[in-house]
Amino acid sequence: MQAFLDFFETMPIWMKAGWIFFVLAIFWMLEGNYSQFSLKYKKWKHAKVNLVLLFFVMVINAVFGIATTGVFVWLAESNFGLLNLLEAPIWVELLLSILVLDLIAQYTVHFLLHKVPAMWRLHIVHHSDKHVDVTTGTRHHPIDFIIRELFALGAVVIMGMPIAFYFFYRIISVLFTYFTHANMALPLWLDKGLSYVIVTPNMHKFHHHYQVPWTDSNYGNMLSVWDRIFGTFVYGKLEDIQYGVDIADHRDDENIGIQLGIPFDRSVRRTRQ
Repeated sequence: MQAFLDFFETMPIWMKAGWIFFVLAIFWMLEGNYSQFSLKYKKWKHAKVNLVLLFFVMVINAVFGIATTGVFVWLAESNFGLLNLLEAPIWVELLLSILVLDLIAQYTVHFLLHKVPAMWRLHIVHHSDKHVDVTTGTRHHPIDFIIRELFALGAVVIMGMPIAFYFFYRIISVLFTYFTHANMALPLWLDKGLSYVIVTPNMHKFHHHYQVPWTDSNYGNMLSVWDRIFGTFVYGKLEDIQYGVDIADHRDDENIGIQLGIPFDRSVRRTRQ
């Protein structure tokens, strides 16, 4: 098990970037052959703004990783964190770390991105996409992503987890991000069944509906149990979904300049219908 985790700790940056594009390509091809919705759009033109935002995210991720190396060194030397209070097998510690990261760095921060007005203005960029597909998983305003990284770092410190745990979590998080955003049709029985434990494509599509209450639901990234525990889980009729967000649907969702400026554009309303 330790050797398995050591692989993620020493995984070179080019391999991490390769994993992102590999998963993106797999779901790009799957949604091309097994699409849930017939989206009337030019796929490559639509992808352009999302991939530019992905570039920003990757740069931030690399810089943030270097900047926080000292935190992991301090954690290793100080024995700070909840994991140091436990006597448990390494796989149990890994599982607990993934649960806490998913709760804090995904569900909690996502909930706050919807509920705190200043944070919501950043998150509008993600929801302004009118044609949700696999590339939408890359669509985050740079400041939105920095906030997510800070919450992830908070979870790391609380648990006192080694860097290998964090990198492993990041790898599986990428997989779920593209899986849940892909315009991919799973059999309804399978999607509903899996949604009792993990976030599924159908489950996340309701989150991208243009109006509340669906917009303010299904905040999870990997595990759906948080939405079920905190009462934010929904599963309705797919044919009722309309992508976008009502307060920014008049904005060009394929213009990178407009999207980067949305959080600072006071003509975009802050409240939803």
